[in-house]
Amino acid sequence: MHKRVDDPFFTETRNGVITARSVPVASYRLGLSGVCDVIEFTSSSDGVRLPNRESLYLPVPIEYKRGKEKHNQSDETQLCAQAMCLEEMLSTSISRGYLYYGETRHRVEIEFTAELRTLVQEMSAEMHNYFSRGYTPKVKIHKGCRSCSLADICLPVLQEKVIAASKYIKQQIETE
Repeated sequence: MHKRVDDPFFTETRNGVITARSVPVASYRLGLSGVCDVIEFTSSSDGVRLPNRESLYLPVPIEYKRGKEKHNQSDETQLCAQAMCLEEMLSTSISRGYLYYGETRHRVEIEFTAELRTLVQEMSAEMHNYFSRGYTPKVKIHKGCRSCSLADICLPVLQEKVIAASKYIKQQIETE
């Protein structure tokens, strides 16, 4: 599913909508960087200028997911973080984006509310706090770990075998 969206050189225009794929984004304010799967630029009077284009365009990020909708806000926060990066890069405001779920073949509109934006800011601050302290949170292993693109970095399998030092010492004392 990601083959087409992961091609940064594939851009198309249909019915006045410019579709850009695999677009790098960053926010100095949030200290985040990443890549948007797709950004649709729709002609709009309150949009932004694009190089070599005459009209103004409103950017709308679209994130592709293999599975189906989740019971937590992880997908929404990722999409909102991408939008906040785009807003900073393009000096604009983005009110919504879309999550496309491959399993259900359904596109879900996500509104970037003040609450969702606050959650992104809080999570970003928490991540930077962890980094500055040198703290790595424990992985919450679940079935999605097997197909995750970050499994080689995260190494969730190693987390299964980790035990607390006090428990290890107690086990060693009891076995002697």
